[in-house]
Amino acid sequence: MATIKRIFPLFFILFITQAVLSQEMINPVIKGYGGIFDAPHATEKPDPNMEYKVIIDVVTGDSKVDEPFYSIVNVARLMNLHGMGGVKKENMKIVLAVHGGAVWSVIDNEKYKEKYGIDNPHAPLFKELHEAGVKVVVCSQSMMGRKIDHTKLLPGIETATSMLTTMTTYQLKGYAALKF
Repeated sequence: MATIKRIFPLFFILFITQAVLSQEMINPVIKGYGGIFDAPHATEKPDPNMEYKVIIDVVTGDSKVDEPFYSIVNVARLMNLHGMGGVKKENMKIVLAVHGGAVWSVIDNEKYKEKYGIDNPHAPLFKELHEAGVKVVVCSQSMMGRKIDHTKLLPGIETATSMLTTMTTYQLKGYAALKF
């Protein structure tokens, strides 16, 4: 009996783990990134009739230069989660204020290759985000501090005076602020 009491929790954990792992991820808005699990059991869901205005402070870069930063993939997750909840991408007003170590993600392939020896792995993700209506602005202060030429950015990336002015301007316009 004691053996069964010890083994049962292990089987229970294995069963739950298998159930979670057997679910397939979906990508309703950003097809190539930010996969999520459908959660039909959720009782708190996005309001499909609302307009979501969000400014995201993207500062975190990763040490892995051969894959998109988690902080930027998380923006794709945000879009996919709201899309799963029935929010139309036209009702998602998302602005990314990229600065700090994350500025390396927005440089064009030529500059990225020069720095890291490979194509910029963020380029396809930023392309999808741009096509979904996400506005991406990069902090001029962070770029100039790292000697990044503002003409060497990926297509669709805009420049801002600073992350600080971008964040305060959008917050005063009623945007909710997140930090990734």
